Amino acid sequence: MSAVVVASGLGKEFGRVRAVAGIDFEVRAGECFGFLGPNGAGKSTTVRMIHCFLPPTAGRLTVLGLEVPGQCRRIKRQLGVVPQENNIDPELKVLENLLVYARFFDISGTDALQRAQELLAFFGLEGKGNERPDNLSGGMKRRLTIARALINKPRLLLLDEPTTGLDPQARYQVWQRLFRLKEEGVTLILTTHYMEEAAQLCDRLVIMDSGSILAGGEPDRLVAEHTGREVVAVGEGAARALEVEDRAGSLYRDKLVLGQDLFLYCDSGRELLAALGDLGFSRLLLRPATLEDVYLRLTGGKEFGE
Repeated sequence: MSAVVVASGLGKEFGRVRAVAGIDFEVRAGECFGFLGPNGAGKSTTVRMIHCFLPPTAGRLTVLGLEVPGQCRRIKRQLGVVPQENNIDPELKVLENLLVYARFFDISGTDALQRAQELLAFFGLEGKGNERPDNLSGGMKRRLTIARALINKPRLLLLDEPTTGLDPQARYQVWQRLFRLKEEGVTLILTTHYMEEAAQLCDRLVIMDSGSILAGGEPDRLVAEHTGREVVAVGEGAARALEVEDRAGSLYRDKLVLGQDLFLYCDSGRELLAALGDLGFSRLLLRPATLEDVYLRLTGGKEFGE
């Protein structure tokens, strides 16, 4: 697949603060690509450079084959951007929010109306066109914000924490629409602090910390590479970590201490449980490894968000 975004040595500094430290990545056409990381990781700064909100201070960045920052006007006309916070105009009705936004792209009135009605139907908002946004649920507002970002039929859609604050049902409804957009050929880039969201939506992703990329690839491959198939969680095991490690021997690949608990990454959890069974721990939990375990292991359990 052709590359929609290519970054080489991409960096961003704010005075003496190095927010993005010379990273390399590419986003392929038609995929969903994710940025994950803790506070200050640089993920949101990276996405802001992609949609030309911030100019890079180092390296090279091309979006849709065009240089950033040299060709930002042409790039922006082909992008859709969904900010972390809904910024719908509360003074305009639902349909008016879409029609007014269409004017920024010089879309004719007839085409704008047709496109707006199609988007309202696509996002399950038909019949809400004459409502004020304040009368919509949180999930509906989020879907409206994404619909507005699609009014210009963008080739690339950037979503910053697209389902933050939504209940599970509303989150799943947004996921359904994003799946369909990808099926229609729209390339998606998102930041998220929901591990399940990243695993469900992303074809590939990168995990960032302190402005650098720690790892990248397909979610399942990252899990297999960095943690193994299973995790044994030892409640209150941190204080006895050396004893646990000695007993576990070669049955685990790596470990992580979080608070009072100890996590052991392995490929054969049942054997490891049997080896630890007589140490007297009240909580020993075996479960499949997930993308969250990869994140915790690589970042040391730092808090999410940016």
